[in-house]
Amino acid sequence: MELFLLSNGKLSSDSQPLGYAHEQIKAMLKARNIDSAVLIPYALVRSDYDEKAAELAQSLGIKVGSIHHAGNPAEAVEQAQCILVSGGNTWMLNQMLHEKSLIVPIQRAVREREIPYIGWSAGCNVATPSIRTTNDMPVRNSVVLPALGLFPVQINPHYIDAHISGHMGETRDERIAEFCAVNPSESVVALREGSLLHVSGNDLRYFSARNEGFKVFRHAHKTQEYLDTQALSDLVPFNCL
Repeated sequence: MELFLLSNGKLSSDSQPLGYAHEQIKAMLKARNIDSAVLIPYALVRSDYDEKAAELAQSLGIKVGSIHHAGNPAEAVEQAQCILVSGGNTWMLNQMLHEKSLIVPIQRAVREREIPYIGWSAGCNVATPSIRTTNDMPVRNSVVLPALGLFPVQINPHYIDAHISGHMGETRDERIAEFCAVNPSESVVALREGSLLHVSGNDLRYFSARNEGFKVFRHAHKTQEYLDTQALSDLVPFNCL
């Protein structure tokens, strides 16, 4: 299985989509002789699907087509060389994956046919067992929590531990700690901007363009920061990947 789970799509407004992960992603594309990908853009609420596909094509140097043009979305996934799942609103994305009957086709493509999955922000969230650790608002009334479950541990993308002056609400750490208190058997991996988890077969790697670590939250355990994935070895059983 090949997964790229990125916290975010860009490091700045003028940078290329997925630019900070080009070295890893392009090496994989070259090794697998991939020259095209299907984009699943349903998380985009205020952006044009085709414009996003064109941006990604230019950035990655491959052909990228948006799945919304497919008469049969499940068939488009079955024929894809690579699956790109964009950021945006996680609730919208996850609901559309269910409505378009794409959950099982994506799971089979990634697990059985080893089609690479590259997801950022919302696309990272839906790769986990559920979307309970998203930062997004539930903009649709129909709430669907189960997600793709390609990666067996919850992830919180766009993680930030800064304390904003004058903000009296809960910090991100407090919100994630609440999740762990309610779900004491589960853990949460918090990914800062410019970072990603890369699963390739039984190999799990972490990369940060800013040389920052990730955090692991567990109920009744001290929250710690790490720069490598050794700390995840007990949390991520590879027979579940």
